[in-house]
Amino acid sequence: MKIAIIGTGYVGLVTGVCLSEIGHDVTCLDINPQKIELLQKGISPIYEPGLEDLMTKNIEADRLHFTTSHIVGLKDKDVIYIAVGTPQGEDGSADLTYIYNAARNVGQNITNDVVVVTKSTVPLGTNHKVREVVLANLEGNHCVEVVSNPEFLREGSAIHDSFHGDRIVIGADKEEAANIIEEINKPFGLPILKTSISSAEMIKYAANAFLATKISFINEIANLSEKVSANIEEVASGIGMDTRIGDKFLNAGIGYGGSCFPKDTHALVKISEDNEHDFHLLKSVIQINDTQKTLLVKKAIERLGSLEGKRVAMLGLAFKPETDDMREAASIVVAEKLVAEGAEVVAYDPIATENAKNILPEEVIYAEQIEDAIMDSDVVFILTDWKEIVEKALFLSSLFMKKPIIFDGRNCYKAEDALKMQVEYISVGRDSIQPTEEKEEEYVVASSY
Repeated sequence: MKIAIIGTGYVGLVTGVCLSEIGHDVTCLDINPQKIELLQKGISPIYEPGLEDLMTKNIEADRLHFTTSHIVGLKDKDVIYIAVGTPQGEDGSADLTYIYNAARNVGQNITNDVVVVTKSTVPLGTNHKVREVVLANLEGNHCVEVVSNPEFLREGSAIHDSFHGDRIVIGADKEEAANIIEEINKPFGLPILKTSISSAEMIKYAANAFLATKISFINEIANLSEKVSANIEEVASGIGMDTRIGDKFLNAGIGYGGSCFPKDTHALVKISEDNEHDFHLLKSVIQINDTQKTLLVKKAIERLGSLEGKRVAMLGLAFKPETDDMREAASIVVAEKLVAEGAEVVAYDPIATENAKNILPEEVIYAEQIEDAIMDSDVVFILTDWKEIVEKALFLSSLFMKKPIIFDGRNCYKAEDALKMQVEYISVGRDSIQPTEEKEEEYVVASSY
């Protein structure tokens, strides 16, 4: 089918590339000419493993195109996906400005009957409003139907999720429209669930809210486990073996971040308030997560008394590995707290440094190599469990720090690993590890390093 994607952000670009990979003719549209120029060259503006390879493949196969023109991009299309941003407003609700701008452009530029698919995460009732806006701006006597098709992609594994996901949700009020979107998605070979539009809108919010709840729950259990000498990893394994609970999203740490969970939980609270429903549980989930992000700083102050003048190495800045996304990353709050405490902050991330420079406090110093961040530091904070950081941080801390001490927000190591390296190791939901002997002055660098 001939498909247009409005918006080349994370969701739009991944959606467009993957639809072209399964054989559709896809045109991705964005109003940013610099971004489109890069995309036409096969250069992705976001970091996502495997994305550029698929882009290049399908550009060369003439199935994937990019344009800034609505006239060109929307002409003769069978289906138009809206995948623009819905940023969080000041009151916590989703800002739908870009959604309705896209809907107006659809109405003004389509040349035939179309199905409009809302891929962006939007509050209940938005899809019906999108259809109203399209029809109000329609130039010509064309039939327009709207379908809700929420995405469930994980940053860092979005390509894999597109082809190996749990389900595809299609919300429609007209069976014919739902059948068209089902036909488009059949080559993915994933289970398809057809619902009403309102149910599809709610499924997206409910899924993210539930996963956020699991994260905040296990973090509260972790904080309690520390106080009663329980080990959160053993606890998580024990409850995760219960099939009613499952073992996913039970990794204790310093909370969730990114573009989805924070925004969607706040939006669902606002939706609840607008419908006179007090969502007590979700409010607590948000509060717990906000507090959890500052946990390592609190632990460091309790351990050291003061961070004034201390050199702190922050390892990992993105909200999770395999992405350069800094939205709602724990590193933002941690850096602000450390600077306020008078610490000298040296930061390292394999991918997200350039994005971090636009967000973190100006006092933060950036290291090009992980070794440079750790060298002569008084304290190491692990905030993102990148493979490189997990593989190197413990050994390098032992090698380059006079009195190595790591505060690990992602529980990267086992107790025996820290003991072997004679590193003081403080994690989340587990007993702290103290060196058993004085650190030797001379070290022989392992040949594998």
